[in-house]
Amino acid sequence: MPDYCYLAAQQKVNIKANMLKIGVFGTGHLGKIHIQQWKEVPGIVLKGFYEPDDEKAADVAKDFGIERYTSMDALIDQTDALDIVSTTITHYEIAKKCLLSGKHIFIEKPLAQSLEEARELVRLVKEANVKCQVGHVERYNPAYLALEEHGLQPLFIEAHRLAQFNPRGTDVSVILDLMIHDIDIVMHLVKSHVRRISASGVSVVSESADIANARIEFDNGCVANLTSSRISIKKMRKMRLFQRDAYIGIDFLEKKTEVIKLKADDAEKGMFDFPIDVPGGEQKTISIQMPEIKPVNSIRMELEEFSKAILEDKPVRVSVYDGYQAMDVAHQILKKMSLHNELHNV
Repeated sequence: MPDYCYLAAQQKVNIKANMLKIGVFGTGHLGKIHIQQWKEVPGIVLKGFYEPDDEKAADVAKDFGIERYTSMDALIDQTDALDIVSTTITHYEIAKKCLLSGKHIFIEKPLAQSLEEARELVRLVKEANVKCQVGHVERYNPAYLALEEHGLQPLFIEAHRLAQFNPRGTDVSVILDLMIHDIDIVMHLVKSHVRRISASGVSVVSESADIANARIEFDNGCVANLTSSRISIKKMRKMRLFQRDAYIGIDFLEKKTEVIKLKADDAEKGMFDFPIDVPGGEQKTISIQMPEIKPVNSIRMELEEFSKAILEDKPVRVSVYDGYQAMDVAHQILKKMSLHNELHNV
């Protein structure tokens, strides 16, 4: 087997005897948050971070009291798993180095800069036989977690993700910056092949699209309508799911969830139940339920689950293939958006 497969197998033996040693690539806004969270995860030794900028590195080393590495290889050699929170354009290079050394990786979304790079990372993860989790943090939003036992089977999905302008993140289109969160949630919910995509978008202040809308049609009949903007006056992160006999509203920003559905005769009383008359003189009951929202630190939870997946040899919640699938759909949307703009001279 390839050398890095042997390294990964040997590493599993070493981890069982020691605490999990973590290294971090990237010390931007999110990178600093990850460093702070890692310091509070049980069973973790935060070995250090890699940052080529001396001034930034000095500040991070001082603020968090951890070692700065000037060599990527040196940090990789001293760790069991790496957290890649650097800019998207560097994801592939860093992840490849880690995987060829047989190391587990956590990598922020989007998985890579290009679909080709993402496809190669899927292959490398499989061959190295290591854990790879992609940072689609909305999977850990308490409003979404509250629906885990509700057996969701949506036929129509509508999502709005609006953000105020922030230069951070504009190195990629709003599709890969914001909409990809909702794409991942939709693909996780629907579990069907994409049949058709249509999309449009415009650039307002960036070189790439700042506002976009996409319609995704699936083989099982479900349709998803996604809208994202990064130049909105107000913030919004809402998703509405429509399925047989039920409507589900998820507010990712306010951490609220509501389920409105027809009540079965033997069902427990909801928070609000009220009768309605339907054609034919029949009366049915509508039940409004507000699932319990358990407060969680979403970033801490995804990092803790990643470390447990390594230590206990369990599957990760958001796999490298999930990250690739979200990117695949995102790039299909980008192509459709480009064709639409060319056709209409936008």
